[in-house]
Amino acid sequence: MVSTDPEHIAISKSKGIKIDWKDGHASSYELGYLRDECPCATCTGAHGTPPTTKPAAASPFQMYKPTLKMVDVESVGNYAIRIMWSDGHSTGIYSFEHLRKICPCEECQDGHAHQRREARTSK
Repeated sequence: MVSTDPEHIAISKSKGIKIDWKDGHASSYELGYLRDECPCATCTGAHGTPPTTKPAAASPFQMYKPTLKMVDVESVGNYAIRIMWSDGHSTGIYSFEHLRKICPCEECQDGHAHQRREARTSK
């Protein structure tokens, strides 16, 4: 069974988050991936508006693009973390269940693809 309980969480504000889960699995999330997978209502379009996860196209003449960083990370109860991003975004609450579900490792991604195929064929 997949555990959504973290054993250890390592946070690097300039690189990302690594989580060792109680079932022995390890997940590593890069900054851009975490920002793209923000679960907040604005980013997911839960308000009935289009999702806004992807930033608007930058000017072709832009000379400097600030590096994405986590400004701060705080615990939300015993079930999640909230990330404050250098782009000003801070409303996403990343539950441990969400983080485990979006694990980018090959094993988990293969499992997600298998589940999607099974769901399509069972309809």
